[in-house]
Amino acid sequence: MARRTKVATGAIALSLAVGGIVVVNTTGTPDAARADGADKSFFIDITKVPRGTNVNLDLAKRGARGTFTVDCGRNENGHFNSDNFIAQPGVRNGAAHLHDYVGNLSTNADSNNKSLLRAGTTCKNGDKSAYFWPVVRINTEEEEENEKANEEKLAADRKNAAKDEASPQADCPDVVSELEDVPDQAMNAVNEGLTKIDADVDNANNQLAQGKQAGQVLDELKNKRKSSIKKITDSMKQAGKPVAKNDDQLAGCAVKQNGKGGLDNGGENSNVNAGGDVEKKKSDGKAADLPPANDNNEVGDNEGEIQRPEKVDLTFTSGGARRVVAMPKFLRVLYGDAKQSTNGPANARPSWTCTGFEDRLTELYPICPQGSKIARVHAFPNCWDGKNTDSANHRTHIVFSDRDGRCPRGFKNVPQLRITLVYNIPPNIQAAGQYAVDAFDQEKHNPRSDHDDFANVMSQCLMNQLVKCINSGKRCKQ
Repeated sequence: MARRTKVATGAIALSLAVGGIVVVNTTGTPDAARADGADKSFFIDITKVPRGTNVNLDLAKRGARGTFTVDCGRNENGHFNSDNFIAQPGVRNGAAHLHDYVGNLSTNADSNNKSLLRAGTTCKNGDKSAYFWPVVRINTEEEEENEKANEEKLAADRKNAAKDEASPQADCPDVVSELEDVPDQAMNAVNEGLTKIDADVDNANNQLAQGKQAGQVLDELKNKRKSSIKKITDSMKQAGKPVAKNDDQLAGCAVKQNGKGGLDNGGENSNVNAGGDVEKKKSDGKAADLPPANDNNEVGDNEGEIQRPEKVDLTFTSGGARRVVAMPKFLRVLYGDAKQSTNGPANARPSWTCTGFEDRLTELYPICPQGSKIARVHAFPNCWDGKNTDSANHRTHIVFSDRDGRCPRGFKNVPQLRITLVYNIPPNIQAAGQYAVDAFDQEKHNPRSDHDDFANVMSQCLMNQLVKCINSGKRCKQ
């Protein structure tokens, strides 16, 4: 049964709600007691993080010193969804976790430049840009989590046992599904070829079960399939019904074990996206919608009590550059990597700290001393290629400057967006390891998967004011 998710409205009510559940007495030390089931490796005492690890503070001492801060509220209107129109356009619940939004009021899977321009905004200065990040939740349901973990372990044990007993199998592209409306004059040749193809696959599977080397089996099978498929496609061509895929595409096979393919042959129902992840597709070629959030705004493994940030600071800086130029309208920018466990660490960045300890950033969830609060700091890429508002992987068109604020050759310094989010999470919850960021299931709430998204929909006039404030050294707030 899905647990109720509530949006926190204050630290006092929250403390009362969890006070009877978690019994922890800590001053924020790393050895403090934590609830059963919490992944201790994901948490760190902020006082143990070295000073000087916040590169953003170093950049702030360089170049133009002006800033431009936009007041877009704290999502008081409750704009949440699990969409991402930048990374997964048109896919409902494509983020597979819940986003917190400020700025543009219309943001969802179907957002585009036109819809963003037409929409209202929460920003006081009329900025219609979209700013959004995964929510943070508190989850104190240790028993339910332990039960789920035990069930997962049992399932994994059963799966591994079945895998050990299973024989390898040839995994080949389906041929008949590529044949639309087989004409009568080609029917006999097609059926004969399909029968031969099935027989060859069965023979290959017998050879694999007997321990024959997989590469040799697949090579022999490919040659046999290619011959049969050619006869089928030739008969279809003669009947005026050519097959869309060529013989080589249909002939190649892989080896699978216990129902899992050892190689993705690029079937029509899969696609490797810019981040390297395979995403399912509908028969019409569009990415398929993912399971939606439930009535309590819980998505996948993301369960618990949503924490509204106590403070949302949206500030544009020079990023260490001597001068910046305007961002183009509709520029898309990503921070961090929501799938860092799959894509690798290249785009993941340390994002976590505590108030009063802003001179240090960590890639782990911080445990803050009494009187200090959890903070997330997202400083976006700030070197634009001067041409594109987006790119295939949503990254190569805009990259980070170096530690001196300089851009790579051919790139221009644009204002760097820095989003700071502050949360009032009780110390006992921190010490118990009971708060986490929403994430894709495979991330298992890893704090390294923290990320942020931005689409610039400022008017040219507003962007011009922003650039002027930064380059002139002024500190502007709107």
